Amino acid sequence: MALDFSHDLKVNQHGGRHMGREIERKFLVRGDAWRGPEGVMVRQGHLSLDKERVVRVRTAGEKGFLTIKGKAEGLTRPEYEYEIPVQDAGEMLDTLCTGHLIEKIRYYVEHEGLTWEIDEFKGENQGLVVAEVEIETEDQPIVKPDWVGDEVSADPRYLNVNLAHHPFNQWGGKGES
Repeated sequence: MALDFSHDLKVNQHGGRHMGREIERKFLVRGDAWRGPEGVMVRQGHLSLDKERVVRVRTAGEKGFLTIKGKAEGLTRPEYEYEIPVQDAGEMLDTLCTGHLIEKIRYYVEHEGLTWEIDEFKGENQGLVVAEVEIETEDQPIVKPDWVGDEVSADPRYLNVNLAHHPFNQWGGKGES
């Protein structure tokens, strides 16, 4: 297992704009074998919520992002992400967001040709650690690292938008792998 912490967010691999769709699987994480020496502090909140779309603002390290996500069909959903000035993103987080802000440290781990993003949540979601992997097609086979636990891709509780309104620490400890 090679660790790679050289980039801030996957979106930066596309020049600051995600390519219009996201296919992602999400899993609970077991233990600390994935842990690397550094991660990126992420703060995010939601500017607009409805059943068809979500508008999110995020800071990741010294960068800011505005993201629009559409309704998922299976594991796939429309997603557009744009880099914005980090100061603007911080002001939006502090004044315009609904629900709790999501605070987490994001780590990157390369495994079997895929980049796994591990989010160690802080604040209202302290204790939750999830791993996400982006894939090219919904039926793409993946080789899970040993530290990957139960899949929660279909469980809406683990969506960041839901964690902002129903934080993990209010679940009574449910959800561990």
